[in-house]
Amino acid sequence: MRVSRIQAAENRETVINVASRLFRECGFDGIGLKDLMKGAGLTQGAFYKQFASKQDLAAQSSRRALESATLRWLAATAAKPKDPLGAVVAFYLSADHRDEKMDGCPIVALGSDAARQGSDVKASFEAGIKDHLEILSRLIAETNGKNPKGKAMAILSTMVGALMLSRVVNDPDLAQSLLKAAAKQVREAAAA
Repeated sequence: MRVSRIQAAENRETVINVASRLFRECGFDGIGLKDLMKGAGLTQGAFYKQFASKQDLAAQSSRRALESATLRWLAATAAKPKDPLGAVVAFYLSADHRDEKMDGCPIVALGSDAARQGSDVKASFEAGIKDHLEILSRLIAETNGKNPKGKAMAILSTMVGALMLSRVVNDPDLAQSLLKAAAKQVREAAAA
């Protein structure tokens, strides 16, 4: 049965959305095309009508995951306009965010995998990281902070590292302490 162009476009978006979540949960190499397509409710044969390769899907789904992460940051800032940086820090360095493996930060979930991927996947991550840095720089500049770009880089690095470390330890108290310590350092760095 032939699929309409509209349905094909919808199927493509579904595959990208599903892959962005499953890759964050399993890693780029932790899930095959068959299971990705099954997760999207489609057959593996439909994949090759939509994407040039798994690498192509990895780049597109990474872009989608990072765009979603940026939107979550913007929603956090909008929810607390009097302390937007505090809102981002509170959201990002929370136990809830730590536990969101499929919907959480793609930099944390896939960063080391992305480093081993091709230039298209790296370009998706680079664009998303630049978006995060731009948001942080703007928030720091709005509080009359000096050197907003440098602080943004240090803050993003601290937050990503803390979230990643909190995910890899078994001890829940240590995991929470890592998030708390990072939040304190980020607030101090932003205020300095």
